[in-house]
Amino acid sequence: MKAARRLAVLLGGLLVCWLLGFAAYVYRIEQPSPPPGNADGIVVLTGAPGRVDAALHLLAAGRAERLLISGVGPSAGFAELARRAGVDPGLVNRTTLGHAAHTTRGNAVETADWVRQFGVRRLIVVTSSYHMPRALAELSRALPETTLVPDAVMPDSAGWRLLVNEFNKYLAVVGGLRGLAERDEKEAG
Repeated sequence: MKAARRLAVLLGGLLVCWLLGFAAYVYRIEQPSPPPGNADGIVVLTGAPGRVDAALHLLAAGRAERLLISGVGPSAGFAELARRAGVDPGLVNRTTLGHAAHTTRGNAVETADWVRQFGVRRLIVVTSSYHMPRALAELSRALPETTLVPDAVMPDSAGWRLLVNEFNKYLAVVGGLRGLAERDEKEAG
């Protein structure tokens, strides 16, 4: 009986901690990012609407010299991306289309290679607000010497299921269980 009671108290405590953490996460992702200022480079992690457009507009505004679009599908071309975003197709000379990444960890590996190639020390990170905490966790591990400046894209809507799933993947990454987050991402993607 004592063991069952201890287990119930432990599980209740874990649930309370998770709920408090989730509330803090939701509060954090609802806060708009301050303007990013200037940097050496910009990376956008593809996946949700508005991300690539936001990054292209930062590049067009002169916030950085170079842009990596990480996780681009094999058929995506820069001319179409620029047309959709309403920016000058001439920005292609300052843009790298990264096709290797299929997960957030893959984005971090692809970005780290690109950062080393171009000597980027200050990097603007563009992704959806709900994805930003996990993206920054993965990128900071891959780029410990690089200053990461978040520029979150606020989605039109994000359902509770998406937020819970993303928070759990974030917990897996910061808890050292990156494989769980990556497996879930591959299954969903």
